[in-house]
Amino acid sequence: MTQNPESKWFGETPVEPEQKEKLVGGVFDSVAEKYDMMNDAMSFGTHRIWKDRFVSMINPRADQKFLDVAGGTGDIAFRIRKKTSPHTQITVSDINPNMLEVGRNRAIDRGYITGFDFVTANAETLPFDDNSFDTYTIAFGLRNVTHIDKALKEAHRVLKPNGTFWCLEFSHVTNPLLAKAYDKYSYNFIPKMGKIIAGDSESYQYLVESIRKHPDQENLKRRISEAGFDKSNYKNMSFGVVAVHSGKKAGK
Repeated sequence: MTQNPESKWFGETPVEPEQKEKLVGGVFDSVAEKYDMMNDAMSFGTHRIWKDRFVSMINPRADQKFLDVAGGTGDIAFRIRKKTSPHTQITVSDINPNMLEVGRNRAIDRGYITGFDFVTANAETLPFDDNSFDTYTIAFGLRNVTHIDKALKEAHRVLKPNGTFWCLEFSHVTNPLLAKAYDKYSYNFIPKMGKIIAGDSESYQYLVESIRKHPDQENLKRRISEAGFDKSNYKNMSFGVVAVHSGKKAGK
């Protein structure tokens, strides 16, 4: 099994792996209520386009059973619901109860009373049976997992044969000049936005740093294959600012 170096970093601060989960939890406790507002500000609304394209790539069907991991605020789950039907079974899991509460409230606001389960769960130890879901999604959550390889193995376990894994995550910009400009913007402006909008610059400093510690596109592709998935692949968006990784569990 590949070593998991990101488990020893909280952003750019070295930590013990057992500390990371608690520290990341504190970040999302702090930002839960302003999370979507900050996403709009940081990406100038582009995160909505990324998520729309992500769900279009998944091409969800009403007869499928979905698990959206680290999906507390419901952004991906609601898009899946919109593309399928009120009868689609969608489970939203998140390690952070505050994020899930935001998602529940948003579901009620949209009139989504049935079809959703909100479950507090760690991506590394999911409380679901083997071969339970047709599609597993995780958007902007994998880089916050302490042991990414464990989470990938869990994704493989809970998927049915022929089930698909989909991950949308910040990645590594492919053009060196763009990468330099992106770094300058991220480090100089995003923590300041966090201070102004959410009253919290430190959490957004972590979010900027966590992107740089996340595996690059080829590294993550390899690790998805090592977790047991076939057809591991990725597609860059916005020159690699984000990437969509996918894989398929072999059929019986």
